[in-house]
Amino acid sequence: MTAARTQSAPADTAVSAFPAGFLWGAATAAYQIEGAVDVDGRTPSIWDTFSRTPGRTAGGDTGDRATDHYRRYSQDVRLMSELGLGAYRFSVSWSRVQPTGRGPAVERGLDFYRRLVDELLEHGIEPAVTLYHWDLPQDLEDIGGWPARDTAGRFADYVALVAEALGDRVGIWTTLNEPWCSAFLGYGSGVHAPGRTDWAAALRAAHHLNLGHGRAVEVLRAALPRDARIAVSLNLHEVRPLTGSAADREAARRIDAVGNRVFTGPMLNGSYPEDLLADTAHLVDWPTLVHDGDLATIARPIDLLGVNYYSPTVVSALPDGQAPDSAAAARDAGHGDGAQSPFAGCADVLFHRAPGPRTAMGWPIDPTGLSDMLLRLHREHPGLPLMVTENGAAFEDVLTDEGRVHDPQRIDYLREHLDAVRQAIAAGADVRGYFLWSLMDNFEWAYGYGKRFGLYHVDYDTQTRTAKDSARWYAEVIRHGALPDPA
Repeated sequence: MTAARTQSAPADTAVSAFPAGFLWGAATAAYQIEGAVDVDGRTPSIWDTFSRTPGRTAGGDTGDRATDHYRRYSQDVRLMSELGLGAYRFSVSWSRVQPTGRGPAVERGLDFYRRLVDELLEHGIEPAVTLYHWDLPQDLEDIGGWPARDTAGRFADYVALVAEALGDRVGIWTTLNEPWCSAFLGYGSGVHAPGRTDWAAALRAAHHLNLGHGRAVEVLRAALPRDARIAVSLNLHEVRPLTGSAADREAARRIDAVGNRVFTGPMLNGSYPEDLLADTAHLVDWPTLVHDGDLATIARPIDLLGVNYYSPTVVSALPDGQAPDSAAAARDAGHGDGAQSPFAGCADVLFHRAPGPRTAMGWPIDPTGLSDMLLRLHREHPGLPLMVTENGAAFEDVLTDEGRVHDPQRIDYLREHLDAVRQAIAAGADVRGYFLWSLMDNFEWAYGYGKRFGLYHVDYDTQTRTAKDSARWYAEVIRHGALPDPA
């Protein structure tokens, strides 16, 4: 496997240098960039169905074409090489490999990922595979989706197919990306595919995603070389009470339970937190949901924990006499216009936008949330290596007549968040790498094509890629292994 591309920093930037071997990368997801949704045997995923349903996505946008990466992957790998990336994190489309979510693989689908991996390796870029980034085959949703226990077993079968095809060339494997979004945005608030609004279904989905993760780890351990690294990527919420009152602290505890510890508890500690079970006992029968042996499977050891971070979560208790408004809670949480809050059983918790500047998504810019979360994980799970697997920002990027995209806000955002990572490392956190979201502008889920996170601007009519100023800045960071002087 290829080592991270780092060099010794000049003496005057040593204070902002990252450790030797720090892995510099960028990330994407299959449905957001590949396009070619009906090519070489691929069948619809839940995101194909969701995005084609009127009113579900901004402007009725779909990922049918996206950035045409399926056909343009060689060009895109050359862009990665120009950046100097040490690694590229991408996801595999389940319905491209196993169209119905059952049975043998479609070799034409696997061949695309074989070609992509080979191209990356030829350019000295380490491939980092994410096995599930929200695109469940529609056939599996039709027979129950993640709220159905059988889906966890189907996922393990699919993982085995991908591991057999790519295991000799890929050294970093992530089972799930942001299972909180899959469970609670997909089945709780309904702002993500498949668009269901049922808190009980969301909690069942969370458990079966946990179980699918554990079964995938078992499969990967059996199939991969001993030096392969297995991970899961969680969008952990840096939850902060609005005030120091007991009521606001209790609100923060409840959100932490259903936003974070519903996954970290079973995955890293081998049990669901007692307070989570008590908070949600009126929604699901946990003793029936969790079978004997499930927790031992879910807690199979991993080699890395991926951390996805964008902004903190600020909460307070509902004032006395105010009626809960679950839909308002969904909006205020920054998770779209859902029918109800994605946080199961927490309709009476109020969400607040932190003060200060915001991105084009309306998300507050607060890098302290990233360092605080990394240090919390370091304290609570000592010895577990961490990796920032998503971090980035959308802004109102404009392509000038001269063919440039000047995005100083993104550069400031990245500098501040990378400095937060560096500070966490200095304080003892074992952070091994950073994957910027995203390599290029793409289909941004329910927001369609209106939000741009990429280092490369994409003209969606012509599919032309243009390096933004932030791409040049990030390339310099990678080249020196250190942050440049902001002056």
